[in-house]
Amino acid sequence: VQLQASGGGLVQAAGTLRLSCAASGFRFDDYAIGWFRQAPGKEREPISCISIREGDTYYVDSVKGRFNISSDKATQTVYLQMNSLKPEDTAVYFCGARVRPPPSLLRKLWASRERYPFWGQGTQVTVSS
Repeated sequence: VQLQASGGGLVQAAGTLRLSCAASGFRFDDYAIGWFRQAPGKEREPISCISIREGDTYYVDSVKGRFNISSDKATQTVYLQMNSLKPEDTAVYFCGARVRPPPSLLRKLWASRERYPFWGQGTQVTVSS
């Protein structure tokens, strides 16, 4: 399993960025892909998750209405469109993969980083005020 995150950068507040997570080495449909972020001195926190087969999506409250997660099965890529960025969104963003559990279980556990055995390297997002 390989995950390659990209798309980070420096952006002004209220700006936009689109992160990509290119996946390989596993059956894409059988997995859920989550985005997490880690700011300096803080723990890695969940942002969003998508179940590839069903297309079900989940978001943490702080990004609802601003971020959108999507997937492209043809290229095995998951995207995180980030709009209306705020300085507090500054962090290293990581994508993780886990075998897709039943939807009822994913709904409860998508935000648990311990459930993601596979991680890509992070991509830095810096939002200036």
